[in-house]
Amino acid sequence: MNHQYFMETALELAARGAGYTSPNPMVGAVVVKDGAIVGQGWHQKAGGPHAEVYAIDDAGERARDATLFVTLEPCNHFGRTPPCTQKILSAGIRHVVMAMADPNPDVKGGGADFLIRNGITVETGICEDQARRLNEIFIKYIRTKRPFVTLKCAATLDGRIATRTFDSKWITGPAARNYVHELRHRMDAIMVGINTVTADNPRLTARLEVKTAIDPVRIILDTNLSIPEDANVLRIPSTADTIIVTGNSAASPKRKRIEMSGAKVIIADLKDGRIDLPSLMHRLGQMGLTSLLIEGGATVSASALQSGIVDKVCFFYAPKILGGDDGVPMCRGAGPELMAQSIPVSDITVRQFDGDVMIEGYIKQDKPPCLQAS
Repeated sequence: MNHQYFMETALELAARGAGYTSPNPMVGAVVVKDGAIVGQGWHQKAGGPHAEVYAIDDAGERARDATLFVTLEPCNHFGRTPPCTQKILSAGIRHVVMAMADPNPDVKGGGADFLIRNGITVETGICEDQARRLNEIFIKYIRTKRPFVTLKCAATLDGRIATRTFDSKWITGPAARNYVHELRHRMDAIMVGINTVTADNPRLTARLEVKTAIDPVRIILDTNLSIPEDANVLRIPSTADTIIVTGNSAASPKRKRIEMSGAKVIIADLKDGRIDLPSLMHRLGQMGLTSLLIEGGATVSASALQSGIVDKVCFFYAPKILGGDDGVPMCRGAGPELMAQSIPVSDITVRQFDGDVMIEGYIKQDKPPCLQAS
């Protein structure tokens, strides 16, 4: 039996849940009998049936004495749905192959142990690295209760995100911008600084042509509560919240008007006159936000990198050159004195979107957090 092929099929199914399952992981499953897939499914939304349930129901009676390939250890506890281990047992599955154990230290191994005690053979570790990367957000959040942070930036080849007049439309082409909307759809929240709001007046929504997108929670860093009251983020119709993070703790008529518009204003800790980002990440985690996409601008990008909150970078480079030193750089402010003090990026991948190139990598780790042993 080609274990890798069937697990890769399950992983492809799992990826269909991207953007819809948070705070749950993405999970896919296939039921295999006599060398053929007879049932398949994936976790489609939080609170809904798990992948194993869909796959076993799809297989029906053919599940008896079959093998189940699943990308994550089946659950053995009651949450919003019954334990999948009971479903596997009652269906007559005889063999379970899972890509990885549950990363939750409170439940890890419980599902596999239950199946083994009830006479079902269990294998693990098939396509484990792919499974961990697929659920890197879930893995970090379940271990740390802080969001997985991705920093996105789009720049010219000479490293500028806008001209000296702050014009930035458009650096990259439609294909790259569409992928950014996919990133927004997959993330619980998106964060920008107040300068981006005043310069670009973005909507910070997710807009996809091929499927229904889920808007991320919009987070604006605005230390002095200077956001224009007609900003798009305060007026757009969306099911996702807009949160203004400010260091101004005094009640004010403007704050009341902003809150009456439907946005939320939260008071954050300050450090050196700016929002303390590590403290904010702790707070966002307490709010149940498992992932965060930072889209800048230059000051926020620099602060995020220097504060150590970034897990992953997605840097887009367009085939354009401004050819001057007066445009807006990718990061603004003082950097290190020595090259040896630069921030290392590991596990690099490169992807092309028409003429634009995206460089993706992980910050400060020999291995990405999702690939480290638990």
